[in-house]
Amino acid sequence: MKPTHNTKVGRTKSGHASRRTVVSAVLFLLGVLFLSFQPVHAQSTSGSEVYLAGSENSALNRRMRSLLQEAMGSTATIRSLSSGQTSQDNTTPIITLGPKAFTRVRQENRHVPILALLVDQSFIDGYAERSEGSVSGILYNPPLIRQAVAGQEILPHATRVAMLARPETIELYEPLVDKLPTYGLQARVFVVSSDDDLIPTLIHALNYGDFILAAPDSGIYNPRTIKHILLTAYRRNRIVIGPSQAYVKAGSLASTYTPLTEIAKLAAEYIEQYRLDGQFPPPAYPNVFRIELNGQVARSLNIPLPDREEIVESVSERLAGSKEASDD
Repeated sequence: MKPTHNTKVGRTKSGHASRRTVVSAVLFLLGVLFLSFQPVHAQSTSGSEVYLAGSENSALNRRMRSLLQEAMGSTATIRSLSSGQTSQDNTTPIITLGPKAFTRVRQENRHVPILALLVDQSFIDGYAERSEGSVSGILYNPPLIRQAVAGQEILPHATRVAMLARPETIELYEPLVDKLPTYGLQARVFVVSSDDDLIPTLIHALNYGDFILAAPDSGIYNPRTIKHILLTAYRRNRIVIGPSQAYVKAGSLASTYTPLTEIAKLAAEYIEQYRLDGQFPPPAYPNVFRIELNGQVARSLNIPLPDREEIVESVSERLAGSKEASDD
């Protein structure tokens, strides 16, 4: 009986030892997995997040988020910005879509780094100067010099450009007026002092210029006025260039524009630069652009339109050549 009893005791001790060995091995493996997982998890979340504050257009928000994620690849995770987050985090960059989203974020926290998309230069430049490096933007509305040169490509014999401005926006045109002689163009700004003066001032401008260069000034060019402006111009056999791609559909002859894909690509570069040195580059336009043309308007005015790609290529070469000359 004793040998039998000793055998059971031996088996019991051996079973306990085996279970202890298995448990220890499992705990060891779990510990290894936990330790190996921690750095990867930290690396994937720390320093790789970007918040996105959207516009009031949900379809645009989805489109831009998709393009931004594609441009950034696996180097960043884009998260939607909810109210209150900017007051808790002053280091994670925020991409805003449009001036309203920028203003909302900026009012909530003046210290958070913001990259503004779909804004124009006149809107973002002041913020960027006051918060150098922590606020910047990818500019959306086409630069006026590019619009003017595109107009001359369509009308090769054009030598004079007319522009309309309100008293408070006339300064937007001053840099352009100084640049245009380099391209063989003279410019004059006609001031619209009130709504009643719009059409009479436009007629004076049409008598001067070979074409009207329209800036993104909503006080002059808006859904209420654009029809009257275009009809007045065409009755005098004059064209309107700009102010944006949307107005070409309304009746402007042409406007350059930047594809959203190019905005997303440059935004990804700005975010990467911020990751590297803690500062955004200054606001800038993407180098790549396209042009929208209204063929029906061109035919009604007997204007032969060059190929879109030819216009873009020629405008790019002329702008680049002028920049190189000024740098020299």
